[in-house]
Amino acid sequence: MVMGVSGTGKTTVATELAARHGALFIEGDSLHPPANIAKMSAGIPLDDEDRWPWLEVLASLLAFHHDEEISSVLTCSALKRSYRDVLRGGLPQDSLFFVHLAAPFAVLRARMEARDHFMPASLLQSQFDALEPLGPDELGAVFDVSQPVEDVISQVLAAIGD
Repeated sequence: MVMGVSGTGKTTVATELAARHGALFIEGDSLHPPANIAKMSAGIPLDDEDRWPWLEVLASLLAFHHDEEISSVLTCSALKRSYRDVLRGGLPQDSLFFVHLAAPFAVLRARMEARDHFMPASLLQSQFDALEPLGPDELGAVFDVSQPVEDVISQVLAAIGD
């Protein structure tokens, strides 16, 4: 699971990790219902009621892939511990590693302003406000994405034992 606020490069990192592992890449944003996309496109942050059904879809997908022994790399902001708990669902304890991508606000805002995405840069602060760091009991690590992407990929691969 590649997580983090908008602009951290979740798609870039996850695509490369999936390619290097022969895994299926899943863009979590593509599974948002149209109402969520419309809300974000209008500059309105999602609330928990908007997110729960989407997170349940992602959790079901992760569980299916685990049961079918399909290796996959999924992107999802996974901002709160409660969201990550839903995503872990009934998976075995050590089967989901959270790759938390992070960078300073100014770096990410500049990235968001330079890209074409339904989530406007104006919503970045709401994501920073909602973000809860990984707990000591959560399997994962934080990676600084202010450095070149190849360095980030190398660090992630080292952390997951590749």
